[in-house]
Amino acid sequence: SLTGSPVTLKILQNWVPRVSHYFDKEHYTYVGHQIVIQESIEHFGAVVWPGALALSQYLETNQEQFNLKDKKVLEIGAGTGLLSIVACILGAHVTATDLPEVLENLSYNISRNTQNLNMHKPEVRKLVWGEGLNEDFPVSTFHYDFILATDVVYHHGALDPLLATMVYFCKPGTVLLWANKFRFSTDYEFLEKVCNIFNTTILAEFPESNVKLLKATVRKN
Repeated sequence: SLTGSPVTLKILQNWVPRVSHYFDKEHYTYVGHQIVIQESIEHFGAVVWPGALALSQYLETNQEQFNLKDKKVLEIGAGTGLLSIVACILGAHVTATDLPEVLENLSYNISRNTQNLNMHKPEVRKLVWGEGLNEDFPVSTFHYDFILATDVVYHHGALDPLLATMVYFCKPGTVLLWANKFRFSTDYEFLEKVCNIFNTTILAEFPESNVKLLKATVRKN
C-alpha cells in the first residue's frame, strides 16, 4: 500500500564542469559547499548514481520537513559518500557504511570533504547487508533517526539481505529515505516487499532519470 501524491522533480546539474587531468573526479555543490568526489571504475559502489543526486537535492531543499541537525543518520550502501557528506553538512551525526572493498575510497571522499567543517565528524564502517548486524550494530547501542539508501536495488542477488537490513535498522521513530532508479522488474518487486512491511509514501519522482524517492516507517501494531 503506497500512499502520497509525489512531487515531480528534475535532478539539477549541481556538478561544476572542470578541466581536469583526472577523469575520476566530480565536483558538486550542495548546501553552499563544493564537494569533490573521487570515483573508482573498479566498483559499482564507487560511482555517483542518480539516486544519490536526487536524495541529496531533496534533503537540501526540504530541510524543514527533514531536519537532520544533530540527528543520527545511517547510510547503507554509501558508495562514494556524496549523500553522507551532504547529510553531514546539514548537521547530522553520520555513519556511512558499505562493503569492505569500497571503504577506502568512501573514507577518502568523506574525510577530504568534511575535515574543515565545524560539524559532527562522520564515521565510516563496514556493513555487509544481512551479516553480523547484531554483533556490529547491537540494538541496545545503535538507534538511528534516519536510514538513507540510494540506488541499492539493481540486478544483484543481495535483495533479501538488503530488506532484512532495512527491517533491522528501522525501529519505531526511524525514517527510511530510499531513492532508486527503477529500471528492472526486480526493482518493482522489491518496492512491493517494502510496501508490504512498512508504511511507504512516494515523496518525489524524477521522471527524466526514472528515480523515485520513498519514505518508509515501521507500522504501528
